[in-house]
Amino acid sequence: MSTAIAEAEARLRAAGQASDSAIDLAETALALAVLDHPAADLAAYRGHLARLARDVAAASGPVSGLDGRLRALRDVLVGAHGYRGDRDTYDDLANADLMRVIDRRRGLPVALAILWLHATRAQGWSGTGLNFPGHFLIRLDDNGRHAIVDPFNDGATVEATTLTRLIKDAVGEDAELLPEHCAPVGNRDILLRLQNNIKLRLLRAKAQEQAAAVIERMLLIAPREAALWYEGGQLHAAIGNLGAALQFLEKAAQLVDRPKARRHIMAERDTLRTKLN
Repeated sequence: MSTAIAEAEARLRAAGQASDSAIDLAETALALAVLDHPAADLAAYRGHLARLARDVAAASGPVSGLDGRLRALRDVLVGAHGYRGDRDTYDDLANADLMRVIDRRRGLPVALAILWLHATRAQGWSGTGLNFPGHFLIRLDDNGRHAIVDPFNDGATVEATTLTRLIKDAVGEDAELLPEHCAPVGNRDILLRLQNNIKLRLLRAKAQEQAAAVIERMLLIAPREAALWYEGGQLHAAIGNLGAALQFLEKAAQLVDRPKARRHIMAERDTLRTKLN
């Protein structure tokens, strides 16, 4: 194992043990990217993140208000640095890899949102991701005012009618916009959503071993997520890694809090044991 990978895994494990608010969103996303690019110049990417923060500070001036903050963020991230959603190659794995997103200035909604939130929070401003299905959005707040923003679409402000259209596109025409769709999500969940995009694309490509490796990365930052341990167990079983599958299912059974689900997982574990023997 290279030094870069060992250091990245250590940062991810530290994030896994940290409180949600203590997780540095962009730094942890870079650590995830290092696992695929151990020879990359990490300092250059950190320098770019620092530059985004400085540029937004310079663009916003001493007093900004919500409108001024939005203008500064758009001017810097979209105008000066050219960050946009990748519509042409949306399913490219590079769109959920923060290093490649920075290189290409293109990405998925959640990857771009990480950069927007990094630049926002570096100013001491309030910004959070939202639990919106299918299309990641962020919310900026200032003195009782708020704006829902779409980093994928040049930082456009999203009104209720657009939210309704987006939820129908994501879930179905019968879907209704509910309060939980605009509920805030924590840093850990944002990072898991980023990695989940990679995992789902790998599963669609029948790359199960790579998808299992992504789940293991997700578990570094969310070691108590029973559903991830269970999914990892199923994937390892599917590719014939029965020993690993048993370990994952054992951990899932320990962490799950519903007795019926625990019995179900243990039954799967027992079935696997018969195959192993």
